[in-house]
Amino acid sequence: IAAGALLLTSCSTIESRISENPEIYRNLSSRDQALVNQGQIRYGMSRNAVWLAWGSPDSKVIGNMRGHFTETWIYVHYATYPYYPYYGPYDPGFGFFGDPFYDPFYYSLIPPSIPYPYKTVTFSNGRVVSFQYLVPS
Repeated sequence: IAAGALLLTSCSTIESRISENPEIYRNLSSRDQALVNQGQIRYGMSRNAVWLAWGSPDSKVIGNMRGHFTETWIYVHYATYPYYPYYGPYDPGFGFFGDPFYDPFYYSLIPPSIPYPYKTVTFSNGRVVSFQYLVPS
């Protein structure tokens, strides 16, 4: 059930968030509505506008910046790469190539998935004071 809930919440789109929360969208300025429609945010944008544009964060960090309470939202992506086990010299003790004792993914049928933060946004007094995102290369 938890996995299904996670899958459903991670599938929300800008359009679905707007259609399910039209009042929040209508209360935004026309400038912020245009940014939300493009999945973009700006300095000074409200928390609700960021949520419409980027969705729910994967985690939140509470902090303090220059004497002001802050909340940072972190969005995570997962990179999965095909894994090819190391096949070293033949080892007569094992009867096959490779060394499972030095290769933690040797017996795994699922390639490792590596999480990395790809977007962050920091709020103070309910407004964006800082944001970062990875630009695809």
